[in-house]
Amino acid sequence: MNQVEVFEEIDAPPEVVWDVLLEFESYPEWNPFVRAIEGKPIEGEQLRVRIEPPGARGMTFKPEVVGVEEHRRLVWLGRLVVPFAFDGYHEFHLEPINGSERTRLLHRETVRGALVPLLFDEDALEAGFTAMNAAVKERAEARVTATS
Repeated sequence: MNQVEVFEEIDAPPEVVWDVLLEFESYPEWNPFVRAIEGKPIEGEQLRVRIEPPGARGMTFKPEVVGVEEHRRLVWLGRLVVPFAFDGYHEFHLEPINGSERTRLLHRETVRGALVPLLFDEDALEAGFTAMNAAVKERAEARVTATS
C-alpha cells in the first residue's frame, strides 16, 4: 500500500471550499490536475475523471463514489480492471480551523494492488495534488474576498 497526502490551509470556510470542489463543470477552467469530472457526487454513483499529472501521462478512469459528507469529505474508489490489480482510494477531507473561518484541505490517494510498483508515480501525483490544492485555495479565497 502506498499513500500520497498533501495539505493546504485556505482562508475560506469549509462550505466555500466544498462548493469549489463540487463544481465539476468548471474544472477545465481552473484545475491544473483534475481536468474533468463527469457525474454526480452521490454515494454509489460512477464518475468519469480525467487527470493530467505534471510531467506524466494523463488518464481517464471511472471510479465509484464511496463516501460523501457535505462540507467534510468526498471519497471515490477507482479500480484497474479487477479488484486488487490497482485500486486507488481518493479522498478530499475538509477540516474547519479557527472557528470555521478557515479550512485545512487534505488531498489523499491510497493505492494498493499487484500493479502498483509498475503504475504508481508518487512524485507526479504529489505534484498534481499540490497544484490542484493551490488552485482550490486561490479560487475559494477569491470568493470570500468578493463577498467581503
